[in-house]
Amino acid sequence: MADKYRYDIEILHLLVSPAHAYFGRARDGAADVVTIDAAMAEVVTRKGIVGDRFYGKAAHMDAAVTLMSVEALEAMASELGVAPFDPLLPRRNVVLRGAELAPLLGQDFAVESGGSVVEFHGGRPAHPCAWMDRMLAPGAHAAMRGRGGIRCRVRSDGTLHRGPAVLVSPVPLEPRQAGVAHVLRPSRLP
Repeated sequence: MADKYRYDIEILHLLVSPAHAYFGRARDGAADVVTIDAAMAEVVTRKGIVGDRFYGKAAHMDAAVTLMSVEALEAMASELGVAPFDPLLPRRNVVLRGAELAPLLGQDFAVESGGSVVEFHGGRPAHPCAWMDRMLAPGAHAAMRGRGGIRCRVRSDGTLHRGPAVLVSPVPLEPRQAGVAHVLRPSRLP
């Protein structure tokens, strides 16, 4: 990353789940799976989050960790006219506040938190599944298209910590249009 931009963000949730909860038919309901909203999560290069259902799975190496913006969930709930969604229900691993994620697709970037740095590669969009209509609200599946977050490959070992963090991006990010000022401290590093 030749040019780097730094943005203050917050890690709100770190979801670690040893099994899938949304499979089969939505009408049958979600599986009863223990999900941990961890204070910190150990991340391993090319494997993902230790203890998560995708950790070390060959088919998921390039998409082992999912990141999502809580602002996207807030905007969807507002558009659908429902109460705010539980940010753990979409089952993204890392729920952030203040991070614009779409420009990070195809980019190498880092998240600094709790004295640790974890490097990622933004691989592809995290598309929603039809389960969102059942788990969030009717219409959530369509509302989530294009803003379900991103799937990432882990490029360095480290630990993610809930709380204040810094997104180190190779691309300048624009403040979101969803209502809250999201880019808190952009600064270009030499």
